[in-house]
Amino acid sequence: MPTKSFHRTDRVSAQVRRDLGTIVHAAARDHGLPSVSVSDVEISRDLAHAKVFVTALQQERSAEAVKGLKEIAGQLRTQLARAMKLRHVPELHFHYDDSVDRGERIDNLLRDLDDVGPQATSSDEDAEQR
Repeated sequence: MPTKSFHRTDRVSAQVRRDLGTIVHAAARDHGLPSVSVSDVEISRDLAHAKVFVTALQQERSAEAVKGLKEIAGQLRTQLARAMKLRHVPELHFHYDDSVDRGERIDNLLRDLDDVGPQATSSDEDAEQR
């Protein structure tokens, strides 16, 4: 029976995402940054680098949030090292995760299609009846 193997990078990535979520939330509040949440973490195989994907609650302030997080990345890494029991804590690279924004846009487009759909159908039926 095949079993799914979990690589160390996957386990470390999940732990970093959990711990960093709490740390980033507090740091954003302390440094006056827009509220953000950690949506995903991708860690290199050698555990030296971590791409941290964040989403901002206020989309228009997302660039400000990522810039602020990049500026305090060293402090966040230190706090992460205290929270985790790793010999080497990965270097943090922050990126904005626009997948939520894209999902909302697609959802809005689908809603617009639903709104237009019944009207187009009724006008087609009216044309057939004439």
